[in-house]
Amino acid sequence: MLTGILFIWLVTAIGLWIASLIVPGIRIKSTATLLKAALVLGLINAFIRPLLWLLTLPLTVLSFGLFALVINAFTLWISAAMVRDFEVDGFGSAFLAAIVMALLGLAGFILLQWLMIGDIHWYYFEQSSQHYPGIFI
Repeated sequence: MLTGILFIWLVTAIGLWIASLIVPGIRIKSTATLLKAALVLGLINAFIRPLLWLLTLPLTVLSFGLFALVINAFTLWISAAMVRDFEVDGFGSAFLAAIVMALLGLAGFILLQWLMIGDIHWYYFEQSSQHYPGIFI
């Protein structure tokens, strides 16, 4: 469990670092600041983001999930307010960084599936030869 938490923290830090390279309004002054910002962002995502998701669920449904980017930008903006030497110029920069981090997360998920070709097992529905409606394997 601890290994998974450390892995997610490291991936978040790498995503923040890449976002700071791509988005001009994001500035991180040192590696220690990057690790602190990733930790704070992870804690906000663990404790505050679920509440934000619940409160904005109708907007998220109406926007076909795109409002999730606004929530992610807001969490980045809050993280920047809490961590010294981690600067986000405005909500527009936070929104662009949220898009970059979402695309990086998608690319990482695809890469993980590609690297672990036979190791990720999904539940699938298989029809049995008898008259049972189906069996989960």
